Amino acid sequence: MRKILCLLLALWGISSTADAQPAPQAAAIPVGVVTASRKPVTKNLDFVGRVEAVQRVEVKARITGYLEGVLFNEGDMIKEGAPLYSIEKGLLQAAVEQADGQLAKSKAAKVLTEVQLQRAEELLAKGAGTPVARDQALANDQSAQGSILVDEANLQTAQINLGYASITSPISGKVGRTNITKGNVVTPQSGPLTVVVSQDPMYVTFPVSQREFMRAQQAGKNVDVKGIKASLLFADGSAYKHPGKINFVDVTVDRATDTILARASFPNPDFALIDGQLVRVALESGTAEEKIVIPQASLISDQEGIYVFVVSEGKAAVRRVKPGGASGTGVVVEQGLTGGEQVVVEGIQALRPNVPVRPTPLPPAPDRS
Repeated sequence: MRKILCLLLALWGISSTADAQPAPQAAAIPVGVVTASRKPVTKNLDFVGRVEAVQRVEVKARITGYLEGVLFNEGDMIKEGAPLYSIEKGLLQAAVEQADGQLAKSKAAKVLTEVQLQRAEELLAKGAGTPVARDQALANDQSAQGSILVDEANLQTAQINLGYASITSPISGKVGRTNITKGNVVTPQSGPLTVVVSQDPMYVTFPVSQREFMRAQQAGKNVDVKGIKASLLFADGSAYKHPGKINFVDVTVDRATDTILARASFPNPDFALIDGQLVRVALESGTAEEKIVIPQASLISDQEGIYVFVVSEGKAAVRRVKPGGASGTGVVVEQGLTGGEQVVVEGIQALRPNVPVRPTPLPPAPDRS
């Protein structure tokens, strides 16, 4: 019995010693963090707009003839006056020469009528002629002068038509694809042969409801609405790097939609904006306010709402936040953060509340607001 008691006491001592040993601590999880900072943020009004070229010209034939050549590469940048098409000139050149010959004939006839008029006036002065003969000679001379004017106009018309055989670009810009090829007959009724679209700058038009238009006016107060700054976002969410300004507001309201058409002008030196493209337009509204801005990648959503992980005393802690919209590449936080917190951006997938973390500061994202 004594042996059994000693064995139980020994086992109890081993168990007590094992329980007294501290549990090993979990290894700290490496995470990338940024500091929640306050930045001046301007509230924006968002609209859906469409890119429009400042100049868009449909190139058409102005005479009838066989197309001898297409003189451009589709999609190229071209200058004003660059050759686009050539039309057969043979008949047109012949028309010029015919009109020139007819003009020479009329001028020769005028020389004769002048001599006849002078002779009729001399005979009338000597009493050997009659007033009727003088008047008839005068009418013939004036008729010959009229024929010269008509023939000069015909020659000018023929020369203009000959010039239309060489079709050139009326503006500088990008040329589209050709709708007709060499060897076909073109006429003024053939429709557009191609399209030339100017590139820099570009317009963006967008409808604005009357309520939003009045809000923009009130935000600007005494500032001219046409001077409000505008920015663009593409369909993939990326921002266009060049800001623009409103340069036109329509003078009438569309009765079907109760909206006013507005237009902004944007520089397009890189040709990133394309005629007809659909974009989002953001207009600055009001003065800038100090707001907390954090990266979009730090936001996490669950059934209770939106939250972020922050580093608190070396551990991950949850902070429920209320986003207030985008600001450049970041998100404005209306509630939940006071500023200065280390917000986790990288390594979020492995985090749980109160887990030890090893934070590494990340460089700030470029400001595109």
